[in-house]
Amino acid sequence: MKFTKSLAENMGHMQQVLQTDKNFDVVYRVLDIGKRKACLFFVDGLTKDEVLLKILQAWSSIEEADMPADAHGFSKKYLPYGEIGLLKNDEDMVVQLLSGISCLFIDGYDACLTIDCRTYPARSVDEPEKDKVMRGSRDGFVETLIFNTALIRRRIRDPKLIVEIMNAGQSSHTDIAVCYMAGRVDDALLKKIKKRIADIHVDALTMNQESLAEVIYPHKWYNPFPKFKFSERPDTAAACILEGNIVILVDNSPAAMILPSSVFDIIEEADDYYFPPITGTYLRLSRMMTALLSLLLTPTWLLLMMNPEWIPDWLAFIRLSDELFVPLIWQLLILEFAIDGLRLAAINTPNMLTTPLSVIAGIVLGEYSVKSGWFNSETMLYMAFVTIANYSQSSFELGYALKFMRIIILVLTSLLSGWGYLAGVVLSVAAIVFNKTIAGKSYIYPLIPFRFRELKKRFLRGRLPMEKKAD
Repeated sequence: MKFTKSLAENMGHMQQVLQTDKNFDVVYRVLDIGKRKACLFFVDGLTKDEVLLKILQAWSSIEEADMPADAHGFSKKYLPYGEIGLLKNDEDMVVQLLSGISCLFIDGYDACLTIDCRTYPARSVDEPEKDKVMRGSRDGFVETLIFNTALIRRRIRDPKLIVEIMNAGQSSHTDIAVCYMAGRVDDALLKKIKKRIADIHVDALTMNQESLAEVIYPHKWYNPFPKFKFSERPDTAAACILEGNIVILVDNSPAAMILPSSVFDIIEEADDYYFPPITGTYLRLSRMMTALLSLLLTPTWLLLMMNPEWIPDWLAFIRLSDELFVPLIWQLLILEFAIDGLRLAAINTPNMLTTPLSVIAGIVLGEYSVKSGWFNSETMLYMAFVTIANYSQSSFELGYALKFMRIIILVLTSLLSGWGYLAGVVLSVAAIVFNKTIAGKSYIYPLIPFRFRELKKRFLRGRLPMEKKAD
């Protein structure tokens, strides 16, 4: 519906649409401005009360003779605060209002004046729990979109940094910010991403970024290796933007979605660059080696236990020291699922109970499970290493992808011995090699296609560039 010059018609229609008789937090105030009737709509809790109070005080002093002829003139003369807009229909007005923007109707004006004096409940920009660093910035993204864009703007003070706002969801109208550097971004990929976001036809992005990721990249869902890099660190997001990547921020989500991302991009962390090159290189290589060990350690040990004649003399100590009651494959699989159960329990455990439950879990599931014969001590040792190794890199998605591949190798090894182990390794390699980024390029570039100079940069952390020539 288009607005008319009659305040009574506009006000009555919006009261019906917004159901103000049922929604206690949708507030409207009828007031006089320059001897004309007016109505102000706003959402309680999303408006800066002190700002709105000052604006109302300023309106109370307007004389009838000073009232402009139209809404545009009124906005220029009597609304000097912040972002002001004019809306002609109710659909746009409802979305703006429910986003926290105050809306004003004045009798005789056929437009709604919007006043952006909104505020959102927000936590402080503390260091994220997951993406911690030993040295470097201690701020992190939060659930408020405008705060997140400000953290990036603070680091990139260049007009070529573009932050485009979009939205998705017929009910949620979730705000989505697409951030990139003009002149450095892949324009074809940017156009494709923006088109896919614009073409989203869903009721709501219920799971925020994950819902968006599955919509804009629906292919090959069966491949567990992640297609996107997620980071809660604004310094990481800013660095990726400067490298030509696209960063997508979703309102109500404290993480940035970075694309396109290869497996080497996902493994990289901020600590690699907050230390000197030799230290950064060591951290990076140790992280890659630990990830590889987390994939192959338990399947290799199972293979050697199934074929003890393959064990060399210098590795004789890896043999089982106690009697075996439960087959090793079942021990390993039970522990794989039990560890995930403990992880879920730790997430849902109240803080006051964390310490006593940790002690109980350590005693019962550690010492007593070995003594009872359910598990051998060697199995517990290797699974403990694998569990810790999963946390050597920050990507949950990559950790679970390695876990799924490890379970597949374990099962194939138990069924087919050496041939099963080989088949499992080949399947894992194929899952990485034949995976593609969202740009359609190789997931393991610069290995395929091979680029030695780029590959060296992926494994060895070189000196940071000290200067850059002007474009």
